[in-house]
Amino acid sequence: MVLDVLIYTVARILLVVVLVAAIYFGGKALGITEFPIVIPMLFAIVLALPLGIWLFAPLRNRATASIAVFDERRRRDKEQLRSRLRGDQPPQS
Repeated sequence: MVLDVLIYTVARILLVVVLVAAIYFGGKALGITEFPIVIPMLFAIVLALPLGIWLFAPLRNRATASIAVFDERRRRDKEQLRSRLRGDQPPQS
């Protein structure tokens, strides 16, 4: 699970970095001399939000599936622990 989420997170961050570079150097190529880096950063973050959802859908789906499996396992373990604490017979799975 951690690896899938980490890969998705790194991909989203790299997308922002690439967009920042493209916007910054694109502005420089257009002849804008005073171009603070904050402006491309803000535009890149805004553009990366919807673009990342579209581009990285398979990564997001894999991370979501991993989290769902982890949550199901945690829920089942919690249910078994509560059952044992009550003194009931744990459910057989």
